Amino acid sequence: MEIKQILNNNVLLATDEAEQEVVVMGRGLAFKKKPGDAVDAAKIEKTFILEDAGVANKLAELMEDVSEVYLDLSYKILELAKSHLTYKLDDYLYIALTDHLSFAITRHKNGIDLKNPLLWEIRRYYKQEFQIALKALEIVEEETGVRLEEDEAASIALHLVNSQLSGESMGAAVQVTEMVNTILTIVKYYFKIELDEESINYDRFLTHLRFFAIRFIRKEKQDEMYDNFLYEQIQQKYAKAFGCTERIAAYIANHYNWEISNDEKVYLTIHIHRVTYRQTKSEEN
Repeated sequence: MEIKQILNNNVLLATDEAEQEVVVMGRGLAFKKKPGDAVDAAKIEKTFILEDAGVANKLAELMEDVSEVYLDLSYKILELAKSHLTYKLDDYLYIALTDHLSFAITRHKNGIDLKNPLLWEIRRYYKQEFQIALKALEIVEEETGVRLEEDEAASIALHLVNSQLSGESMGAAVQVTEMVNTILTIVKYYFKIELDEESINYDRFLTHLRFFAIRFIRKEKQDEMYDNFLYEQIQQKYAKAFGCTERIAAYIANHYNWEISNDEKVYLTIHIHRVTYRQTKSEEN
């Protein structure tokens, strides 16, 4: 194995016997070494292959400002994720997660813990990723002594979910976009309003719709938690939003041959009410 680029004293990029780019980690691995030298195999602690050639340069740039401690954490978390998830994780996750952990842990040490507004959706719809992310918080605590809030588990899970979509074909990405755009259009025409795209409720709704579309693309079956009382309450309390949900359900059934569950109707209705309530209330007044 030959050194291609030294990232810091303990991390370097190398090429293996198959001419693949690999990231190699180990204490003092790059000490007094230069590109072209052989890697000291006795000092190697971790090795991972980068299939995406563009990731190596971005990783090198990131390591100029971020400690390898966070790359090591990302490595351990992603190895855990790979052992539980059936889909392939994108190489860019090493960069995104390393950068996120560095920022999150630094913020926490400075007494700043941000709330994740998508915690509810992520925990509800991406149970496996969220459970992995909760274990990731344990890894972070074991390695750094820092216990991050559950909101950070949601952020880590979201990184896994985003990687999941990046592995799809361009056609799948287009289909997700088309479905989301059409549903937003249905909502706008049904309520005869323009949605406030700067609002947090719009962001929540958009994320919910994106997750909704990804589940369709992947043919994922949602666990049915159907509560008849809650369903009827939502139907009565948010009658107009529920009517819009029924319009969306009809569109999905006609165009995609996919029947939306009652649970999904409940969540869609709540999101539609949130994203339209202020504007419709203002117009009524």
